[in-house]
This record gives sequence, structure tokens and C-alpha cells, in this order.
Amino acid sequence: MTNRNKLAVLVVTLCALALPFLTNDNRFLAFVVGMTFINVLWATGMNLMYGFVGLIPLMFAGIAGIAAYAMVYFTRTLEWSFWLAMPVATLLAAIVGVALGLPALRLKGFYFALCSLVIQSVLTLAFIFFPTFTNGDTGINQILPPDWFGGQLSLSSLEIVIAILAVSGVLLCAWLVRTDLGKRFIAVREDDILAESIGIKVVRTKIIGFFIVSVYAGVGGCFYAAYTGFISPRTFDVLVSLNIWLFVAFGGRGTILGPIIGTAILAPLPYLLQDIQAFKEIISGTLIIVVALAMPAGIYGAYLAARSRKPNRSMEARMQEQRV
Repeated sequence: MTNRNKLAVLVVTLCALALPFLTNDNRFLAFVVGMTFINVLWATGMNLMYGFVGLIPLMFAGIAGIAAYAMVYFTRTLEWSFWLAMPVATLLAAIVGVALGLPALRLKGFYFALCSLVIQSVLTLAFIFFPTFTNGDTGINQILPPDWFGGQLSLSSLEIVIAILAVSGVLLCAWLVRTDLGKRFIAVREDDILAESIGIKVVRTKIIGFFIVSVYAGVGGCFYAAYTGFISPRTFDVLVSLNIWLFVAFGGRGTILGPIIGTAILAPLPYLLQDIQAFKEIISGTLIIVVALAMPAGIYGAYLAARSRKPNRSMEARMQEQRV
């Protein structure tokens, strides 16, 4: 990473961590920022699978739901601390997600997406028809914020924790794609048959990638439940998975900054446009269509393509920029 890119990462990180402090006096904006950070974490996880492994995990929201419901069960029924329940629930969701997705991970492209869509539908039905654990379609409310030294974290403090979590998730993804594992992810994305021929265990690589992505989903699901205080089957249905995928595609898959840009633009729209509910879907849909037609690689992808066409730029500089 060049010094310029390191400086850019530092500036973006500091700005992200400053946002909860800047919006603390306006609870509505603070809530929008908190939800955006949760979606940044989710979009980063989705991008790891969709952008670098080349598969669209449409059961993403279902895995987040498993972690959220498990966390609530552990904290309410077993009276565990949130900080113990969250990692255990995340690990449980990741294991269940890999177990359910294992047959689909042997598939490619559209077939994997279709199979994962079926799994997501089954998980949504499970959330509805097992009311003993999920309270069915009514959902679970009054979920308490995480405990902290005998008390509870305030919403403003929880927003800072979520911001740190989102930044850490992005930095982890940026580091991971530069490792040997990340290179195997990209090789599988580009041509899994060729990757297999040079000794890469394609299915094993997909399983590892899917497990990591499931951890992103699970952590985000636990903090979503703790932050909003309410979860229901609709909180983790297929539309949520599609929205997260859309954030990645809109910003630019296969890059680190692209999903952040897509999430920062699209995630706040349902909240900021709630006063013009009749036009909200029209505005959002128009924006998405324009970008999809004019910039099929996403906003950041189009920016990188335009930069690469500029003359007098070395190949090394272009490669360094692509890694961001």
C-alpha cells in the first residue's frame, strides 16, 4: 500500500470514528449513522464472498438472524453477558450457515445464488414457525443494550462501539485479501477450474470464505438486535440479503472502498426519505438504475476504470490503486 493510500485509509477511519460524536446531539441522525455502520459491516462481509470469491450468498440475512436470536436466547433465558453471548451466537450461526450452505458451495454462479435463496427462505420460515425461540411473526422487543461494568451501555456509547466494529471489519477485509488466502479467493473467482488445476482446493477455499462471511453476518446481527431493541423474521428476510448485495454492487464489488460508498449512499435513504414515502422507492430505484446502466462496475469501480485510462500512469501505480 502506498503512502497516499495509507493516508486515505487513516483519514477515512478518523472521519468514521468521529461521526458518532458529531451526531450525538441529534438522536435521529445518530441512529441513521449507527444503522449505516452496521450495514457497512454487513456489506464488507458480503463483498468478501461476492466480490472476491465470486459467489452471492443470499442467505446472508438468515445467518445474521440465527446469531441475533441465539444471542437473545443466551442473554434472556440463560442470563449470559452480551459479551459472552455474542461470540458464542456468532460461532453457532457460522457453523450452522456453513452446514446449510455446504451443498451449495459446490455450485457456481447463478446456481449457488438460487440455492442460497432457497436456504434463506427456509430460515425465514423457521423464524416464523418456531415461536418458542423467536416469538414468531410478532418478534422480540425490549432487547436490552449490552451490559458494561454492572450497567448498560448508552446508545451513544454503543454507536461508538459499532463504529469501531465496522472500521475493524473493513480493515480486516483489506488485510485478508492481501494474504495468500485472499489470493486464493481471487483465483477461485476468476476461474475455479484453473485454480483447481494449480493445486487450490476450491471447495475448501469457498468453505473458509463462507465461514468468515458468516462471522461478519453474525456479529452484525447481534449488534443490530442490541442496538434497535427489536428483531423479527422480517428483519432477516431475503429482502435484507438483497439490499446488502445491492450496497456492494452499487458501490463496486471486489474493492474495499466500493461497498462503503454504496452503503453510505443507499443505507440512509429509507430513513432520510421517510417524509416523502410515496417517492422514496422511485428515487432509490431511479438512482440504482442510472448507476447500473452508466457504471455497471459500481461507482468506485467506474472511478478506478476512469483513472486507469489516464495517460502517463505507471502499471505499478494502477495495481496499487486496484488493491484499495
